[in-house]
Amino acid sequence: MEEKKEHMLDYDSILEQARDLAGLIANSEEVARFKQAEQKINANETVQQLIAEIKQKQKRIVTLEHNRKDEQIPALEREIDALQDELDQIPIVVEFRQSQAEMNELLQMVTGAIANKVSEHIIVSTGGDPLYSEAGRKNG
Repeated sequence: MEEKKEHMLDYDSILEQARDLAGLIANSEEVARFKQAEQKINANETVQQLIAEIKQKQKRIVTLEHNRKDEQIPALEREIDALQDELDQIPIVVEFRQSQAEMNELLQMVTGAIANKVSEHIIVSTGGDPLYSEAGRKNG
């Protein structure tokens, strides 16, 4: 009986395949929608003003914490929450967050598919049963 030899890829080949996959992902509909939504966010004066106000208040909190003036922090946190709520009601922000979630979902699906395929390959190559996620065991 001739032993079955598997095609082995070296480190550079794997990285090249990963770069190709990254290129496919970068050219996906999800990434295109994300980039369009990001451009809209960046071009919207109201959104940018709200983001700047939130950041300014966050910096103020850090300064207050550093100077141990904690009594002013809760009021600033409430102001930040109100600004964040206002930001979250803007349709292009909703669109941006949705596109971000879709892109993250795509990346998680790809990562999961790779992890599952590698695990399955290890299980099968050790004589195990992929249906039960059990690797084979050497007797003796």
